[in-house]
Amino acid sequence: MIRVLVVEDEELVRAGIVRLLSTAPDLETVGEGADGAEAIALVRELHPDVVLLDMRMPVLDGLDAIIGIRREHPEVAIVVLTSYLTDEYLVPALRAGAVGFLLKESTPEELKHGIRDAAAGNSVLSPAAARRLLMIASASASGGRAAAREALYALAPQERAVVSLVAEGLSNADIARRLFLAESTVKAYLAGAMTKLGTSNRTQTAILALEADLDAV
Repeated sequence: MIRVLVVEDEELVRAGIVRLLSTAPDLETVGEGADGAEAIALVRELHPDVVLLDMRMPVLDGLDAIIGIRREHPEVAIVVLTSYLTDEYLVPALRAGAVGFLLKESTPEELKHGIRDAAAGNSVLSPAAARRLLMIASASASGGRAAAREALYALAPQERAVVSLVAEGLSNADIARRLFLAESTVKAYLAGAMTKLGTSNRTQTAILALEADLDAV
């Protein structure tokens, strides 16, 4: 059972999300919050596996909530669920430690699959968010791209190959099949790469690879 905390300031929307999650036998809503401060307190109290988090909220916004949750509970997967696909939310949220960014226009099945993927340690991006992230990465300054490439060149070839496929959105199992490796070996390479790169999750690692335009390296 995947334990989910739903944090959304609009009560009607929050109730709809909770009702939707109740239709999945493997998802359990363990708490509800209406702002970022409540999110941090409820994570501390309830220890959910996944936090489904809005960005525009009173008292404490989603970005500050992500930072607070990650500081105290880095093991908790945070998925942003918002109506707004803007640069001021997308990259800062992912850099702060969110593992996913979904839009409220997502289908019920996309939302449920996204929560499951986040709980499994995978990155979760809506198609629109993924496209926007690629556009941002392709437009990044040459200096930032050079720094990202330098960091990735420091990796072992196997680690760099794994990171490249993480940036494509592949799961560990998919990467293992692509590279003809055991899934445990993929996990080890990814963990080593993240330690060297100073990233804390798959999404941050993917962003760095995209900024470096790793496929072109």
